[in-house]
Amino acid sequence: MTDESVVPPALSTIQGEESFDLGRFSDIKRDRYGYLGREAGSRDELLVLIKEHYMVDEIVQFLNENMEYRKITLQFPDSLVQDSALVAQMIQDQIVSCTGRNEEGYSKTVCENNLGSGCCQKIASSDLGGRQIWILADTAYSACCVDEVASEHVNGDLVIHFGDACLNAIQKLPVLYCFGKPHLNLDDITARFQQSFGDTNEKVVLMANAPYTHHLATLYEKLKSLGYQNILYSDLNLDFAGPSAFFVGRPRQTAYNVAFTLENRLLLHCGEEANVTSEDLQSDYSLFHVTQPDAPRLLFLTTKFKSLTIYEPSQDTLSQGPFPSMMRRYKFMHVARTAGTIGILVNTLSLRNTKETIRRLAKLIKDNGKKHYMFVVGKPNVAKLANFEPIDVWCILGCGQSGIILDQFNEFLKPIITPYELTMALNPEVTWTGEWVVEFKQVLKDLEEGEEAQVEDIGQQEPQADFESDAPEFNAVSGQYVSTSRPLRNVEHIDISASSEDKRGSSNELVEKFLGAVTIGSTYSTSAAHLQNRQWSGLGSDFTPENYEEEGATLEQGGSGIASQYEFDKKNKV
Repeated sequence: MTDESVVPPALSTIQGEESFDLGRFSDIKRDRYGYLGREAGSRDELLVLIKEHYMVDEIVQFLNENMEYRKITLQFPDSLVQDSALVAQMIQDQIVSCTGRNEEGYSKTVCENNLGSGCCQKIASSDLGGRQIWILADTAYSACCVDEVASEHVNGDLVIHFGDACLNAIQKLPVLYCFGKPHLNLDDITARFQQSFGDTNEKVVLMANAPYTHHLATLYEKLKSLGYQNILYSDLNLDFAGPSAFFVGRPRQTAYNVAFTLENRLLLHCGEEANVTSEDLQSDYSLFHVTQPDAPRLLFLTTKFKSLTIYEPSQDTLSQGPFPSMMRRYKFMHVARTAGTIGILVNTLSLRNTKETIRRLAKLIKDNGKKHYMFVVGKPNVAKLANFEPIDVWCILGCGQSGIILDQFNEFLKPIITPYELTMALNPEVTWTGEWVVEFKQVLKDLEEGEEAQVEDIGQQEPQADFESDAPEFNAVSGQYVSTSRPLRNVEHIDISASSEDKRGSSNELVEKFLGAVTIGSTYSTSAAHLQNRQWSGLGSDFTPENYEEEGATLEQGGSGIASQYEFDKKNKV
């Protein structure tokens, strides 16, 4: 034993305010090689690369020419949020305020460490007459769609959307699209194309996501010089975005002829005018797509072309499958035919025709004797939808590029279908040609035609007998007959005369039971009926009058404070 005192080991460390401060992370250490093409050696070099990639000068020119936009919101996808503070700072340093002065010199509240938190980060001048810039660091729905909801939180006048975009027309705000200029090695992609298509006479369509589309014209010319004469390339259909959309760095390709219009894409060629039809694309043309599309977009493209080859520029790899299956969509459509309760899952609030589509779908469901509930859910997942067990099938309204859930691995408890698939399911006869429609405008057109045909059929057909309307429907998936597929078809026959002993409640009760049926607000509720049939119907369902005799626990005040320092810790602190 030594005379020196033994120091016990420290079981905890003193934590001051500095312990909870987020450390500075160097901008140049972030991974940007995929879209910038090379790593920046210094911060100044990084700023030059980012300024060129996002075309900041063109954005500033647009803002200076349109002084009516005072509250400007910048929307970035998750993969580009790391650049948001730098881009916002560049824009603020160059734009002219509403008072005619340059924004440089005003107080800048952007997180200089590039570590902003929350939905919106504000970069604003201290002058009330100046222009304000907000960063939308998290989108409520699909990243490819313009987030009007987040922009309206700050009363935004303009949304500047960065990165890939679906170009769906929105309802209210004007939008300025900046797709960026990602790097693409043309020599590598040309070699991969020749590897996939050795025959120079093969018919191929070149396509890419919005940011990489500006490379396709150059790639098209290079392949034409190598002997490929039967190829088309795609460009963005700017008219698809509507009159309130503006673009930077997207000159129109006036030197080429339009061979076919595929929603938000124009298929172009430089030869004589060609008459390419949808049937020609499906039977003769293969698709060479640069970058991996999202699952809904990928399924849509597989229905339009003979074959599909995907080139991933960040990894210089080719892929030819597996792709989402249309057979699974056909199966889910048959499940919807015998579903009694349908949940309308709204995964967008900004796309044009959303409200009209919801109204038409609700009417279609009601006319077919089915019950529906509407849910507005941002970024739906398995856990969120599993909370609504009475729903038999979900009908999701979302962006056709990335806002539709395909559920390729059976992760969700109930099937999820699209509005187009629901219209097919509720038709008297199943006639599906293999077409997969995701655009709301086309769905509304089909619904309108279906309503007109239904009116004509009602005028020509004789009224059905009660036993015919009560006949069960055959479920092609399970091979059984289902008698609960139309819970509302006989709602007018429900006997709502309650017995005398059941009339003790007041007439304005929310829930009333009538001979085993349940109504909520005078409307038959399949959810309430489903809850009645469950053995366990929630907390308190097993409560009986005898429980009143038992003495309950006394309410006591609990602890308060935060995890690092509760109130009782402060009192006991010596």
